[in-house]
Amino acid sequence: MPKVLAEGGAWLRGAVTALRAGGCERIFVVLGATGPAYRAANGGWLVSQTSGIAIPEGVQPIWALDWDEGLSASTRAGLAAAAAPGISANPTITETASGTVDPHVAARTVAARNSDAGTVDDDANRSPAEFVAIMPVDTPDVGPEVVARVIAAARASESGLARAFFGSTPGHPVVLGRQHWAGVRASAEGNSGAGTYLRQRADMVCVTCDDLATGIDRDYPAGSAL
Repeated sequence: MPKVLAEGGAWLRGAVTALRAGGCERIFVVLGATGPAYRAANGGWLVSQTSGIAIPEGVQPIWALDWDEGLSASTRAGLAAAAAPGISANPTITETASGTVDPHVAARTVAARNSDAGTVDDDANRSPAEFVAIMPVDTPDVGPEVVARVIAAARASESGLARAFFGSTPGHPVVLGRQHWAGVRASAEGNSGAGTYLRQRADMVCVTCDDLATGIDRDYPAGSAL
C-alpha cells in the first residue's frame, strides 16, 4: 500500500513533525498512488476520500499526476511547489516533464526554508524558498534533531548541499540549495530522484547522524508478520 497510509498515517505525521520541529517553514506532502488529496468537511485535507487520514494542519498536499512512472515525480513536483512564491489551494501540479513518484513510496515530504523574518500568515506573499529538505515518510525514526543538523550543514556550506549519513549509508533528509533545483529536476528520471544529481557532485556535505537515528527505511508497518 502507499506508505503514507502506514500505521494510520503515523509515518506521515512523524515526518511532518520532524521537518517542522527541525526548522522547516513550509511543508508539502507529495501524493501519488492515493490520488489527489480530498477536502474534508472541516476545511482540512485528507490523504484521500476513502482513507480518513488527515494531512496535518498547515501542510499543503501536492499530487504527482504520473506517480506510477517512478520516484522522480515526487522530486519534480515538490521542487516546483517550493520554487513558487505561494501555492494555490489546488493540490494538483501538472507538469509536461516526464517522471513521477515511486508507487511504493507514494508520499514524500518536501519542506521549504527557515524564515528569518518569522511566520507569514498569507502563503501567497512568501518569497520562494532558499533551501528544500527532501524526506520520505518511511524513515520513521528520523526526528527533528537529524533534520536540524542537516539543514545547518547545508546552510553553512559553500555548495548548499548536504545529506544525512547513517554509518556509511546515505539517507534522508537531503537538503538542496535553490541553485541546484534545476539540475536535480533535469537529472531526475524514473526511480531516481535527487540521487543521480548528487552522485555527480564532489561538494555535497555528508552529515553523520547515526548518533541520532538509524535512518533505516521501512517496508512494513510495525507488528507486520512480513
